[in-house]
Amino acid sequence: MSLDVVILAAGQGTRMRSTLPKVLHRLAGKPMVRHVIDTARGLEAERTHVVVGHGAEHVREALADCRLRFALQAEQKGTGHAVAQTLDALGDGKVLVLYGDVPLTRRETLRELIQAVDEQHLGLLTVTLEEPNGYGRILRNAAGEAVAIVEHKDASEAERTIRECNTGIMAMTAAQLRRWLPRLSADNAQGEYYLTDIIAMAAAEGVKIATAQPARPLEVEGVNNRAQMARLERAHQADIAEALMAQGVALPDPSRLDVRGTLTCGHDVEIDVGCVFEGEVELGEGVRIGPHCVIRDSHIGAETVVEPHSVIEGAVAAGHNRIGPFARLRPGSRLAVGARVGNFVETKNAEVGEGSKINHLSYVGDARLGRDVNVGAGTITCNYDGANKHHTEIGDGAFIGSNTALVAPVSVGKGATVGAGSTLSRDVADNALAVSRARLVTKDEWQRPVKHKDY
Repeated sequence: MSLDVVILAAGQGTRMRSTLPKVLHRLAGKPMVRHVIDTARGLEAERTHVVVGHGAEHVREALADCRLRFALQAEQKGTGHAVAQTLDALGDGKVLVLYGDVPLTRRETLRELIQAVDEQHLGLLTVTLEEPNGYGRILRNAAGEAVAIVEHKDASEAERTIRECNTGIMAMTAAQLRRWLPRLSADNAQGEYYLTDIIAMAAAEGVKIATAQPARPLEVEGVNNRAQMARLERAHQADIAEALMAQGVALPDPSRLDVRGTLTCGHDVEIDVGCVFEGEVELGEGVRIGPHCVIRDSHIGAETVVEPHSVIEGAVAAGHNRIGPFARLRPGSRLAVGARVGNFVETKNAEVGEGSKINHLSYVGDARLGRDVNVGAGTITCNYDGANKHHTEIGDGAFIGSNTALVAPVSVGKGATVGAGSTLSRDVADNALAVSRARLVTKDEWQRPVKHKDY
């Protein structure tokens, strides 16, 4: 049977104290609802429906690159009312209902639930909690079969002692939904149409309620406020850290790691505390990352050392490189094998050749450096004229003295030397020496001006 996934994402999330729709708040670098969409994609859903309401246009815009069907819940009248907005767009197979603010449910848990569904069975995900306050309780008959859910506000004192709780996640056939949803009533403490009321309808028809539970409660924990958001973030990061260490990555303190995307590591990688990885990052074998680095959408080749407080974005280091401390590699930076970019150096759209060094306090942008180039401290490529970018070319073995300004477009030949303090606006031939300095003027026994005292 085909599968439709319905994701409820219409809530305002007032306790977040934010103008941003709740489902767009980020967990591990991406909106919570995208985690749920990715889960649906992994289940090979034929159609994914997102029910929007509060901030609907913001949600649509944020998810514009996803293949989704949107349904508008103009008034928030409960979960049953929300799912009803998708009825006309559903196929004839199975339907799985998920929540945009419950981001960490595993696919394996949901597959078990979906597999149990047919015209004689409805699937319900439950969870057993030590502190069930606020959750709907699962009511079972004498035979132990689930027959209804009672919301906490509607539950009696005896029912509130039940620890098996409703997660809100359920699966059924589209035919069952079309049969039961129109019969929902808002005669309850909240005045809402509860999706959970279809459990009692199913039981009354003799449809069995097949229940499943997640491996741990974290999978079904939702987000209603900033504190819950932070708790889920740390729990999710702890899972990532555990997986990395199982692969052989050395983390001196797993609690101080943030992966906001995908991090792939070779053997014997070491990552010190406070590092953040965003987007797609690959670390080769033997890479060592110092404390408090940020690396985004980059490849760091084998045996490279990234010293503390370096920021790397959209860059490629081929291997055996040394970067930092306090280096910034901006998009388009490419380091050949053995190249070095040192402290307080910034590069952008720059190719740094094999064995070349930019060790101190320099900016190199829109440039290509050959092999074994040495760039002295304080050197800059003046690549921007206020309107357009221009290119600088430096040949193999060239030596650029400290405090040099290379006014692009300009080229320095192979083996050439540029004297310290030069401003270079013309090309330099291979093996030539170029020096461009103001003439030194000295005045002997010069009297420095004296500050007059105020009376």
